[in-house]
Amino acid sequence: MNTMPEILPSLIVSASLGALIGTIRQWGKQHEQRPKDGFAGLRTFVLWALLGTSSAFISDRHVTGAFVATLLLVGVHLILRGVFGRIDFKIGFTTTAASLLTFLVGGLVYWQHTQAAVVLSAITMLLLGLKQPIHAWTRKFTEADIRSTLQFVAITGVILPIVPNRGFGPYEAFNPYSMWLMVVLISGLGFVGYLLMRFIGTRAGIALTGLVGGLASSTATTLAFSRRSKEDPGASAGYALAVVLACTVMLARVAAVVLTLRRELFAYVWLPLLLMSLPGIAAGFWVFFVRRSKTEPVEAPQLTNPLRLGTAIKFAAIYGVVTLVVRAVAESEVTRGLFAVSFLSGLTDVDAITLSTIDAVRTGNLAESLAAQVIVVAAVANTLTKLVIALTLGAPLLQRRVSVVLGVTLVAGLLALWIW
Repeated sequence: MNTMPEILPSLIVSASLGALIGTIRQWGKQHEQRPKDGFAGLRTFVLWALLGTSSAFISDRHVTGAFVATLLLVGVHLILRGVFGRIDFKIGFTTTAASLLTFLVGGLVYWQHTQAAVVLSAITMLLLGLKQPIHAWTRKFTEADIRSTLQFVAITGVILPIVPNRGFGPYEAFNPYSMWLMVVLISGLGFVGYLLMRFIGTRAGIALTGLVGGLASSTATTLAFSRRSKEDPGASAGYALAVVLACTVMLARVAAVVLTLRRELFAYVWLPLLLMSLPGIAAGFWVFFVRRSKTEPVEAPQLTNPLRLGTAIKFAAIYGVVTLVVRAVAESEVTRGLFAVSFLSGLTDVDAITLSTIDAVRTGNLAESLAAQVIVVAAVANTLTKLVIALTLGAPLLQRRVSVVLGVTLVAGLLALWIW
């Protein structure tokens, strides 16, 4: 008599999660142009979840192995239905996987892993509900995109585990494992932006395109929109906003990399980077909430796949050289030389000097406070590069707006260096 109150909450939660998954599945099935099956809908998924909870309860209290046995039976049933069912009642791999996951959700709820069950349900619903958008998105990828991605993943998965994880050469600055691991990190961040750029399509809001472009490549975004402002001066205000947002996202990206790899260093660098970000944040706030401007659709800039082997190898080479120079200058204790290296490197790429500085902190060759200044110098130099691009290639309106925001950003960076 004491068992019912104990299992009752689990049954209610399981049924609710199963109903959510089933609702999304049935909605997607009803909106397909040519539905492939009429098998699994809301009621079925509720039953799968309840079956998972009930079998977990029986396995825990009465018959050991009941949960595993039931899971096997469910799996066999789904497979047989997919192979031998009538053509209009066959189920696909997605429905089979979703059904098994819903069964497991029921078991997780009973075993009091409710958070994991909710997360698993949410992911399942997202994948079921985004079927058509995902299919439309993947059709936009070219053969070159797929080939580059597969090559990068193959080399990373095969080579990274076997390369030596120790330093070579002068100052032991060349660590093959560390170098390629950093390539994976930065290329992965860029690839997320690249995917998002493909996902938002050929035409999206200027603000969104600027934000995503900053994640993928703020320099490429600045270059593309500056040129377009010359071709379409009437849209220069929107292009200027995209450039400003891309440059601001670059600063947030640097902060995220530092936080991921070296939290102690993040404590020193977050405030200067935040100060440099405030002009861009204020500009975006002004456009959206004060002027209440609507951002018009814009062609997304053409970006190269950051997982291309050529691009990855070039970054690895730059990172290796910068790491060597940083180690050499740090050993000589010439602070001005370190700032010079940071400035010159930041003019073209802020990621390499950021990662090299983090590595120098990790090995004890550089103090966190000095490393933070080095990173800020690189961010200032990179912002200066994009300001020059905008002034050189942009239309007059874009030049004025970008120069004001990035000019204040540069001043904020210099003030941060002076104060800290």
